[in-house]
Amino acid sequence: MAEILAVDGVDAIFLGPSDLAASMGVLGQQEHPDVRAAVEHCLAAAAAAGKPAGVNAFNPATADHYLASGAAFVLVGADVALLARGSEALAARFVTPASGATPTSY
Repeated sequence: MAEILAVDGVDAIFLGPSDLAASMGVLGQQEHPDVRAAVEHCLAAAAAAGKPAGVNAFNPATADHYLASGAAFVLVGADVALLARGSEALAARFVTPASGATPTSY
């Protein structure tokens, strides 16, 4: 990470824990301890280089943790996730499952 941060013209870094998890072999596990440790390592490296670092963190507790760990900015929502959660909330309120069954999808 220090080598990337030392490149002329690299003024900041932005970390994607989901992509990082996939490249680390733990696809879909952005909260995996190894992924969180890697993010924290990168945040520390950016701080040591005097450059801001940002990170995706859709879990509020994780976002708070990364801010406390030195993230200069945190993306806490994305269009796809916001649309999905909003749609799920509407369906949960207004769609009644047939015969009282819990739907697996809407």
